Amino acid sequence: MKSTSLPLESHVGCISAAADVIGQKWTALILRDLHAEPKGFCELERTVEGINPRTLSQRLDELEQHGIIEKQSCAGAPNRCEYHLTDKGHDLVPILRHMAEWGEKYPATVQA
Repeated sequence: MKSTSLPLESHVGCISAAADVIGQKWTALILRDLHAEPKGFCELERTVEGINPRTLSQRLDELEQHGIIEKQSCAGAPNRCEYHLTDKGHDLVPILRHMAEWGEKYPATVQA
């Protein structure tokens, strides 16, 4: 089926740049869980079921380097910190919503 709509990218590389940030396994789920409120490492470890601590740590570091999340120390608990979305991170929320809508429309099926 041929599409006559406008191109998806204003210039080549836009989709690639976004995929570099959110395309790795677990990243979208971490962002999903930080969308509503800041969370600590252990809380994310529980809510992002199946992720190992080393991978979670790597993904959080990468997201922080990209300016998608910020790490903030908790007052009164010197060894505890929380992660929250930056404005740049909140700009990804519509993408996550579209992913959720697509996932609802086309639920995963297991093929034997």
